[in-house]
Amino acid sequence: MDEFTIPVIGPERARRQYPFAALREAGARLAAGGDWPATSPDPISGIHVAVNRLLPHSRAEPFLPGQRIALDTALAAYTAGSAWVNHLDDTGSIVVGNLADLVVLDRDHCAGPPEEISSTKVTATCVEGSAVHTAP
Repeated sequence: MDEFTIPVIGPERARRQYPFAALREAGARLAAGGDWPATSPDPISGIHVAVNRLLPHSRAEPFLPGQRIALDTALAAYTAGSAWVNHLDDTGSIVVGNLADLVVLDRDHCAGPPEEISSTKVTATCVEGSAVHTAP
């Protein structure tokens, strides 16, 4: 943002980027995902940025801190919101009858400080109800 985007679009337009909190307040349904290769494909990193408005381990000032969203809102955007925008009605939430693509995390990332969201690691992955990855 600081090196490539803001110098080109200017500070006035930069203040209008990624207005997640304002969109949510206006009643918009948020859908989130990675924009790889421009950003990280890691949803945990994306959730960290949405909640903290800065990259993991950054010492910079948060980008438009008034546009932070709550962790539960970010999780919903990456799960149910992404399912909704992709018309995948049988995914995105843990509901009887939905497809069971899940990850198991090494911690309750909701219990720790927001600055540590990016430290959360995936320990197992299940696709269609079957384990496909287990961390060593």
